[in-house]
Amino acid sequence: MLILLLILSRMRRLPVLVALIWVCSVFYVGIFLFVGGFLLVRLAVNRTSTCADVLSPGAQVKGDFCLSEPRFRRAVVLIIDALKADFTRYDPENTAPKPFENKLPVLDEMASLHPSHARLYTFRADPPTTTMQRIKGFTTGSLPTFIDVGNNFASNAILEDNLVHQLGQVGKRVVFMGDDTWVGLFPKKFHRSLSFPSFNVKDLHTVDNGILQNIYPTMEGDDWDVLIAHFLGVDHCGHRFGPDHPAMAEKLSQMDGVIRSVIKRLKSDTLLVVMGDHGMTDTGDHGGESQKETDAALFLYSSSPLFPSPGSQVEPEVVPQTDLVPTLALLLGVPVPYNSVGQVLLPLFPQNGSRGAPTGLSQAEALWINVKQVNRFLETYSNMAKDIPPDSLSQLRADFSNISSRYLAAVHKGHLPSPELVISMQNYLTAVRETCRASWARFNPFKMAAGLLILGVACMLCYILSELSHVVIQEGLLKWPILSGLVVGLVVAAGQLFSQGYLELSWCVGAAALFSEVLFLWRTHGVSPKGRWSPSGLLTPALLVLFLRCASLLSDSYVIYEGNVVTFLLFTLSIYVPLRLNWDGLLVPHPPPDTQKPPQLLPTALPSSVVRRQATILLVWLGVLVGSLYLSLSFHNCREEQGTCQPSPFLSPLSRVQNSQLRNLHYVLSVGSLALWGCLLHRCLLPLMACVCMGLHWAVSATPEDTFRSLSELIGLAQVFLPRATFCLLGLGLLLLWVDPMTVFLKSRTPMNSRGTSLPPPKYRASTGISPQAELHHLIPQLYQRIRHSLEDEATESGETDSRPAVEAYGLGTVYSAPLVLLCGLLGLVLLLLHPEGMALAFLLLLLEVGAVLHIHACSTNLSNGFSVPWAPVVSWSLAATQFFHTTGHLPTFPSIQWGAAFVSFPQGHTGTVLPASLVTLNTFSSHIIFAVGCPLLLFWPLVCEVRGTRSTHSAGVEESEDAVMEMRLRENPQKFSSGLLQLAARHLFVNGAQVFASVCAAAILRRHLMVWKVFAPKLMFEASGFIVGSVFLILEVAMVMRVDVSVGGLFKKLLPQNSR
Repeated sequence: MLILLLILSRMRRLPVLVALIWVCSVFYVGIFLFVGGFLLVRLAVNRTSTCADVLSPGAQVKGDFCLSEPRFRRAVVLIIDALKADFTRYDPENTAPKPFENKLPVLDEMASLHPSHARLYTFRADPPTTTMQRIKGFTTGSLPTFIDVGNNFASNAILEDNLVHQLGQVGKRVVFMGDDTWVGLFPKKFHRSLSFPSFNVKDLHTVDNGILQNIYPTMEGDDWDVLIAHFLGVDHCGHRFGPDHPAMAEKLSQMDGVIRSVIKRLKSDTLLVVMGDHGMTDTGDHGGESQKETDAALFLYSSSPLFPSPGSQVEPEVVPQTDLVPTLALLLGVPVPYNSVGQVLLPLFPQNGSRGAPTGLSQAEALWINVKQVNRFLETYSNMAKDIPPDSLSQLRADFSNISSRYLAAVHKGHLPSPELVISMQNYLTAVRETCRASWARFNPFKMAAGLLILGVACMLCYILSELSHVVIQEGLLKWPILSGLVVGLVVAAGQLFSQGYLELSWCVGAAALFSEVLFLWRTHGVSPKGRWSPSGLLTPALLVLFLRCASLLSDSYVIYEGNVVTFLLFTLSIYVPLRLNWDGLLVPHPPPDTQKPPQLLPTALPSSVVRRQATILLVWLGVLVGSLYLSLSFHNCREEQGTCQPSPFLSPLSRVQNSQLRNLHYVLSVGSLALWGCLLHRCLLPLMACVCMGLHWAVSATPEDTFRSLSELIGLAQVFLPRATFCLLGLGLLLLWVDPMTVFLKSRTPMNSRGTSLPPPKYRASTGISPQAELHHLIPQLYQRIRHSLEDEATESGETDSRPAVEAYGLGTVYSAPLVLLCGLLGLVLLLLHPEGMALAFLLLLLEVGAVLHIHACSTNLSNGFSVPWAPVVSWSLAATQFFHTTGHLPTFPSIQWGAAFVSFPQGHTGTVLPASLVTLNTFSSHIIFAVGCPLLLFWPLVCEVRGTRSTHSAGVEESEDAVMEMRLRENPQKFSSGLLQLAARHLFVNGAQVFASVCAAAILRRHLMVWKVFAPKLMFEASGFIVGSVFLILEVAMVMRVDVSVGGLFKKLLPQNSR
């Protein structure tokens, strides 16, 4: 019978997990559809330029690209990753330069002393400013799309026509050395390559030293035509220390020496290009579109005269990165890549073919080839994609026709093209690039609308599920919607295969999700109580705060200052709780009851002492929450749009802090915070050992590299061993917690009578006349009460009987919450290890905030005598998660991603991308993970803090006061337990899903807004990713609760005497 009951009990738990998985899947489908329509990748034209191409209009027979002798036979391209434009400026009057100032004097010297041989420009990149996208940009000449940022660590081969491919096609021997990203982008394209791992941002020297060992012998040899060297030290130094650090001065000085050595080895037929692929922020990060991130440096030099005399021609102030592609192609005598929309850099070409250059194109000739090449691409692309506005396309065609007629007329008459015609060609090329830039932000309105619809219905579904959780479990309302949705998805897939011959997965899963949603809403409409969905029920203060939060996501200003906005909303909602209790008269003791009234007419009220104690506890924890929120503002990071904002000093790793006293103070504060966090887990040995290893790891990481050079190998070993030991200890703790989640300690004792014989074991029997299943459920609370009373009763009727309790049990009242608290503590330590050391203080504030929210909710529940979790604590929980996201220095921007998390315990880098991507994901969404895992505590904590007498019943006019049985109350009604857990999870998903829906609406409505790609699109990506990560951990945590429930049932089956079964 007990085995059958266990099977039935497990079957009752399945609907909760199935419901949550189904709801999350529906949200995933909606996000997938909308993102697929909103962030489309630009259509790539799969065509290649050749020397035989005849560009229309023209009378050439042999082609346009490779007619004349190239200006240069060789080229050396030095790419200094993250070479910011500010790094190359030289100010001799600056007597106290910063570490990144005046460290590259060679560039300014050559441009000033040899103006006809060298030029220094600001080299502006297109966002996103990540290395792989920049390499694509200055090798293909095309513009990136927003979604390309997601491929920065998955370097798929470039299939578009590019400069490396064109150099190989004409027989140029391209030698590469440096960043291994190039090898992934251009497989088998190099004559010879020497690559080094690029992802380890803590390694400042391996790549650069490897290049220096090979670049000079290569230049002195004759087995090359184009040499490309990609240095990474400056970029890695920025990521690790920031630009304002002595290590940056060393790196820039090293690069200065490299450039000088290369210049000495150059021949007259060799062009030198020194460039940065992007810049960096004041904290050393990049990836966004601020001017500090987009403005790099471009230096061009030749030992033979290359540029006109200063003042004879207008020089460009800024050179777009796409312009490098056609310029290098025509200077080296190779075809311009087919998809290039760049414009040749005119100062590198003579105005009329003179300037003493024996070979090469004039400015007009280079521009004419450039114009025809861009027009060819425009016509090809417009015929394939159909996304360029017709009016813009007709205007560009008219401009090209006018330029063609004027140029051909001048050539026919033997005249040089007029300066006005040259300007017209430049304006045309600029217009084409800007038109493509605007058109490539194209959207699929059908997918966007489908995603919006599914997400909106999913939010409605979550709300209904939270209100009808008990009905859904009892009536089994999920079976048919889920099965019918799967059938509809298969039918749509079959129809696509039959009619089109191929499968579009997005529409299949979209049809399945939408049909299952509609069918569920239709089924619940018939069973929902009348008046349950009145508008007044949606106008609770908590949901109004949620509405304000969602509305704020449609404003770029509120998104920029999101950390402050969420802190204010959380503070407001927390203040509302005691105000509501006071309004309801529950925060102060009731007046003495009227003794003349019959007992059955007296209202149920808590004792005055209980009310005072609960009110005091509530106000104390409210003060703790307010103080924690105020202090947490000191840990926020800054966006580029916030102007004078200064990021928190705690966001920097200790290795970046140059002041030794300040570094020691930060370390002491971090270790102290870690110790306080460890106090939460002081009864467990593994977490304490992990805390010790983590503290030692922080000490080793904070040690400057030049402090103990003789111990460098030992320090390097410690940087690997200590964090890995911490991960292993915490991982072992998580595994043991899942295997045995019971935190109950039992000690059996057999009472002895005065004659030394054992007393018969107690028999626990539930009331007769009920089913065996109900008998078991009522039996468990009785067992708990029996254990509790046996601990309290110290005397019996027989004076000689052993006064010790018959049963000793510890932890039954917190049997559900204790494993969750332990799990949150272990996960918190794992996530803390992935953050900078200063974030230990922020995690301590997190602990205080979580405790404050839980105790405020518990006190409110005790005073109002409720059981289900209302909306206010759920909304507060979600706001606290977002607030902690900002408290740990994160922002919904790509430059704020803390890439250093990928190298914790892996200082030498990784061989793949899955592990580092996982570590960065855990770091970025640590707040979502912790609050998702701790969400069930909102259901359990009021029971943990239950006060004896708060849940009394009345029978026949006599009050029957219950003992505080705490979480054992959940075993009295498993159906109510399951429905309460489902209701809480559904409300949590509703609150977070509503914010995702608001972000989606903001991106859809404001898709043509000036700040869409800078503010709204990144916010959408982070909000959607946070929801996916948080929902996955929520499902895992609900499974953990059910695992504990199974263990509780097994425990009491062991306690139940055999003759009572």
